[in-house]
Amino acid sequence: MKKSLFILLLLISTICIAQTSVVNYNQSNLAKRVTMDIKAEKIGLVLQKIGKAGGFYFTYNGALFARDSIVNINVRNKPVREILDELFNGTVDYKENEEYIILRYAVNHFSIEAESIVTAENLYSITGRVVDIQTGKRVKNASVYEKRLLQSALTDEEGFFSLKFKGEHSGIVLTASKETYRDTSIIFLSSIDIKPEGYDDPDKEKGTFMSNMLDNFKIGRWLTSSKQRIQNMNIPNFLTNMPLQASLTPGLSSRGSMSGSVVNKFSLNLVGGYTAGVDGLEMAGVFNLNKADVRYVQVAGVLNMVGGSTEGVQMAGVFNVVGKDANGAQLSAVYNHVKGNVNGIQMSTINYVNGFTEGLQLSAVSNTVNGNLRGFQMTGILNAVRKESNGMQISAVGNVALKDMRGVQFSGLFNYAKHNKGLQLGLINLADTSTGVSLGLINIVKHGYHKLSVSSNDLINANVSFKSGNANLYTIFMLGKNFVDNENIETFGLGLGHDFFAGRRFSLSTELTAQQLHLGRWDYANILNKFHLNFQLRLFKGFSVYGGPVFNYYVTEAPNDYVVASGYKSQIAPSNSKKINGNKAWLGWSAGFTLF
Repeated sequence: MKKSLFILLLLISTICIAQTSVVNYNQSNLAKRVTMDIKAEKIGLVLQKIGKAGGFYFTYNGALFARDSIVNINVRNKPVREILDELFNGTVDYKENEEYIILRYAVNHFSIEAESIVTAENLYSITGRVVDIQTGKRVKNASVYEKRLLQSALTDEEGFFSLKFKGEHSGIVLTASKETYRDTSIIFLSSIDIKPEGYDDPDKEKGTFMSNMLDNFKIGRWLTSSKQRIQNMNIPNFLTNMPLQASLTPGLSSRGSMSGSVVNKFSLNLVGGYTAGVDGLEMAGVFNLNKADVRYVQVAGVLNMVGGSTEGVQMAGVFNVVGKDANGAQLSAVYNHVKGNVNGIQMSTINYVNGFTEGLQLSAVSNTVNGNLRGFQMTGILNAVRKESNGMQISAVGNVALKDMRGVQFSGLFNYAKHNKGLQLGLINLADTSTGVSLGLINIVKHGYHKLSVSSNDLINANVSFKSGNANLYTIFMLGKNFVDNENIETFGLGLGHDFFAGRRFSLSTELTAQQLHLGRWDYANILNKFHLNFQLRLFKGFSVYGGPVFNYYVTEAPNDYVVASGYKSQIAPSNSKKINGNKAWLGWSAGFTLF
């Protein structure tokens, strides 16, 4: 036990020492510089031109401003943020999300008013209020935070906040954020404070493009507190990296209420944890919640829920949920859910992917891919692909491909493909159209091969066959009766056929059939196997005649002295038949006509 604990602590120490605390920001669209000269243009078109020049898009509510308002703009090498400030005169706030700049109503402005500043040895304490500049009212549920030290507080009903910082600090920078308000910052140097307008936040142009998809899941909202969700709405795009964090629950963390803004190299959560992401290893006794991306290894006793993408191995005792893409292995006992694409392996009772899947899905009940599949699906009940399937589907019950199927479908009961361009193996094979092969007891192509044949042959003078599938391979269901006194025979059977070539008038096909001959009793099996070579002539649309030689091979379990029922044919094989492996074989003929 002591040796195992020592190894675990050594691993944690190695991970922590090997990493450094780095703030990781992506390029900001608001910081891009634009040059343009526009006169008397509608503001909606001006925004389109700014977005085109910067390589991004604007998104906004149509009621935010009058899009047909006429504006003039003449700027040279100016940041997009400053251009927007001039256009909207502070009435609109800007948030970034990947390739978008989101314009939001933000006519309100507030300030941070310090009430008490206490400095002591290794302690810095600030209390104050957040106040609406225009109305003078105190603002509740505003986030007040220090980015560098990762400490924050929410204002109460009276706009009051209190923050304490341990250690020696030459300066503290507090930022206040809230929906519909413009962010404001204030710097404190010892007991001297500078007003917000006197401080220019160096990080204001840095965007992280974090989309908090975690809040879109009900269970994610249930496992986090209302204060954490308010914090996410107030400061959605601040993100930093740290080497280590530990949590008992999402509200009891070494990073406090700022845990949702921190990406950790190592995260240990006794019950559950809530972080911005992981870039190393995360373990939890019950659940892990991550706003953004997770890389390398994530393990939970019950649940892993990631708002961004995963790379590496994700394991959970019950289920895994990923808001974007999953690259690597996703393993759970009950359910795996990916809203984006998968490149790797999924193993669970049920697997679901909303996007493209390349790799392997293994499940006990079902695998579902809403996008394209390029890989392998295996399940106990049902595999389903909404778009193109390029690979293999194996199921004990059924496989479904709702668009092109270019691989293999193998099932114990049924296969369905909208456009079969591969191979179907199952008891029942269904397709809307088919240029591939369907091999099974029943093969039906909706817009394919449907023919009804009436024929006669050297043994049975009246036969009816239904043929379905396509020219590559079609299934034959057949019934027949020999209407001759004292030589009665009833028969039924199955077969497969193939058209080698089909011209407008002439075609050639081969068919292999097996049929049971009923000779008045069901005591013994009497199987007549046939190989047909049919030459077909199309007389007009929907009507053809055909004929050709047939090789017959008759296998019966009846003894040589068996007496058939009265009125039934006693000698099936003709006198000129040959014995092959103890069974009778002979050449015969078949001729008939085909409808449809």
